[in-house]
Amino acid sequence: MDGTELAGQILYTWLTLVFGLILLPSAFGVSLGISEIYMKILVKTLEWATLRIETGVAKQSALKNSASVGIIQRDESPMEKGLSGLRGRDFELSDVFYFSKKGLEAIVEDEVTQRFSSEELVSWNLLTRTNVNFQYVSPRLTAVWVLGVIVRYCVLLPLRLTLAFIGISLFVIGTTLVGQLPRNRLKNLLSELVHLTCCRICVRALSGTIHYHNRQYRPQKGGICVANHTSPIDVLILTTDGCYTMVGQVHGGLMGIIQRAMVKACPHVWFERSEMKDRHLVIKRLKEHIAHKKELPILIFPEGTCINNTSVMMFKKGSFEIGGTIHPVAIKYNPQFGDAFWNSSKYNIVSYLLRVMTSWAIVCDVWYMPPMTREEGEDAVQFANRVKSAIAVQGGLTELPWDGGLKRAKVKDAFKEEQQKNYSKMIVGNGSLKSELD
Repeated sequence: MDGTELAGQILYTWLTLVFGLILLPSAFGVSLGISEIYMKILVKTLEWATLRIETGVAKQSALKNSASVGIIQRDESPMEKGLSGLRGRDFELSDVFYFSKKGLEAIVEDEVTQRFSSEELVSWNLLTRTNVNFQYVSPRLTAVWVLGVIVRYCVLLPLRLTLAFIGISLFVIGTTLVGQLPRNRLKNLLSELVHLTCCRICVRALSGTIHYHNRQYRPQKGGICVANHTSPIDVLILTTDGCYTMVGQVHGGLMGIIQRAMVKACPHVWFERSEMKDRHLVIKRLKEHIAHKKELPILIFPEGTCINNTSVMMFKKGSFEIGGTIHPVAIKYNPQFGDAFWNSSKYNIVSYLLRVMTSWAIVCDVWYMPPMTREEGEDAVQFANRVKSAIAVQGGLTELPWDGGLKRAKVKDAFKEEQQKNYSKMIVGNGSLKSELD
């Protein structure tokens, strides 16, 4: 047997195993138990590694999660209380100290930009070290890490790349073919079949383990599904359990190819955030969609950008202005097995996917929540904040009022002007009070 025949035999055996043991079960939503065995071994290995590390650093202080405990201790009291100890009832130069203190806190560790970088781990997961604490590494642990590198790059990565290539190729080809059919019930059924099947294959390519909770609250047709946003694979995670009409930002590269294929089979809406006419088109499309109760639920990520799995930032009010039923969904990834956060300003989609595919696995929890509607006298901003709070509580995430657009833009003047107005009101109010007393 020459080299060509041997290579062909190896390739044939490889593809047979992939199709028989992984691809076909994934397409039908069936598990043969291989993933469960892999996860049990992985959990035991990480628990052992954690014990080894804790043994080596027993004399050091307990590790702290920097996502919840910061570098500095903040004073979260409002401006009125913060200035009360520094000033009298009129303007005093000592007021400068309060604002200087707040400014230095923001420079050292603000609560916004840290949400756009990977969250800190409590303990080493045999993938990367944390940035805050030194981790003790024994020779035995080092040997396990080397073995893990070999497994991840020489076994898991080729397997995952094969599955991803098959899944994406089938997705593009399938949606393109279905897109040639006239709009009718058959086209809708085939489109849902292609989306579900290919998304399940792609999730298996990431060694995805997803725990769905409260499935009785899954988004219904004619409604709007809103969720917190950590990664593009949020779409895969949700579509594995049901189909959606998606609304999102236009992308280029591999994401652009997938988006253009998707829209042929299903009426997804892709828009350019900077174009005002595109934003008006989205609002119009949403209103038309909720008027038809037999349409797939629309999937929207109101934050407008990816946040690092620790927080929920400001929800844009657009999707809450049109009425209809909102179906909140909370998504929370387990960072111990791999970092799902996509830092789009640092990595393109291909680099990001390679980082994910060389991690141990993608493990996450999805909570479907009871549907919510706009209450009487409640404006769109208040409704958006109420939904955001519910998602944050359910997912165990920190709720922040800041706009996720700060990842790429400067702070709006309106935020600075609001602080100036609050301070002016204090000065004017105290001045008026003194005049009346005199």
